[in-house]
Amino acid sequence: MPTQYIKKGYQKTKYIIYKETLIDFREQFWSFVGSFIGIGCIAYFHAKHFPGSDGVYLIGSFGASSVLLYGIIQSPFSQPRNLIGGHVISAIIGVTIQILLPEPIWLAAPLAVSLSVIAMQMTKTLHPPGGATALIAIIGTEKIKTLGYWYVLSPVLAGCLILLFVALIVNNVTERRSYPSNNRFHRNYHTFRKKLAQRQQ
Repeated sequence: MPTQYIKKGYQKTKYIIYKETLIDFREQFWSFVGSFIGIGCIAYFHAKHFPGSDGVYLIGSFGASSVLLYGIIQSPFSQPRNLIGGHVISAIIGVTIQILLPEPIWLAAPLAVSLSVIAMQMTKTLHPPGGATALIAIIGTEKIKTLGYWYVLSPVLAGCLILLFVALIVNNVTERRSYPSNNRFHRNYHTFRKKLAQRQQ
């Protein structure tokens, strides 16, 4: 049932937020490094390819995703499936509403966000910043609106993959941090590192 899934996810997230917001300077350091590199990579890519233009690649929802991906890494909402699925599904819905029903804004904006929430619930890809991704497709600049469904691939999917790649590296650098939550990548990452270190000796 979607309600039970949301309730369970909320309780788990509440515990994780409490745990990960305790004063721990090492955690805060890696949260800073991850978010700085993740958003920095997207900004650099944008500056190189679109100098002097609107921040097409720097959509606001990526900032919110960075909080989850680098600050609350064990949250169900932070996992790769949720990050990519939530953003992509919401982007598709946002663009579709923008094309079919761009006006009035008071109807288009809530419809895009509400449908995105339902779609994320049904596909088990809840990612709160996804709602903002859908909204940006409606209220964004003309450059974003003229992208049409390209908005889904770039900036949305491209930005998600950059953030995910950085999260997989930064969130597994130390033994204390592990991402995604199933720990498989973390174990393989450190096994590979140890083998590489042994070969170099």
